[in-house]
Amino acid sequence: MKLYGSYTSPFVRHCRIALLQNGFDFDFVEADYAVSAEKSPTSKVPFFEDGDLTLTDSSSILKYVREKAGQNFLPDIQDYEMFCMANTLLDSAINLFLLENDGVTPDQVGYLARQKERVNSGLGELNRRFDPAEGIAKDSALRCVCFIDWALFRKRIDIGGCENLAGLLTVANEEREFVATAPPGR
Repeated sequence: MKLYGSYTSPFVRHCRIALLQNGFDFDFVEADYAVSAEKSPTSKVPFFEDGDLTLTDSSSILKYVREKAGQNFLPDIQDYEMFCMANTLLDSAINLFLLENDGVTPDQVGYLARQKERVNSGLGELNRRFDPAEGIAKDSALRCVCFIDWALFRKRIDIGGCENLAGLLTVANEEREFVATAPPGR
């Protein structure tokens, strides 16, 4: 098994955690924009190889890893809903981050202002729905903390007032695989 990605990508991190949790032997291959453009039809990370199988999205990689380990991936509609919500917010936050690095800000483009508001309002909903006492065993909670930790690392959000999200992150930071996959320098 080979997982291609970057150490800072929250999508890649989630896949790394799932592989580690299940004890799979895999090679992590660091991939930048050039490598992902060459090797992935979507020009993004993560992408994954296991023999003749190639997967190009973190969700399909997670489904494969969980099912290969004999687990169900997102078996409950509410778990799936929260996973999708975290993905939506993560996509918006990453796009804002990358565009702002290129000098394009929400102040300049109405669509980006709506994306920024989507992230902020979505945080409130994630905070309302997640209970830190339930931990991060579900992939929706794990995707959420990968998003939250990335967004804090990149200084994209403030979770002041989001006690449940702060508590969920505290729980995650007690998990060996989550700590082991933290971005360098965090």
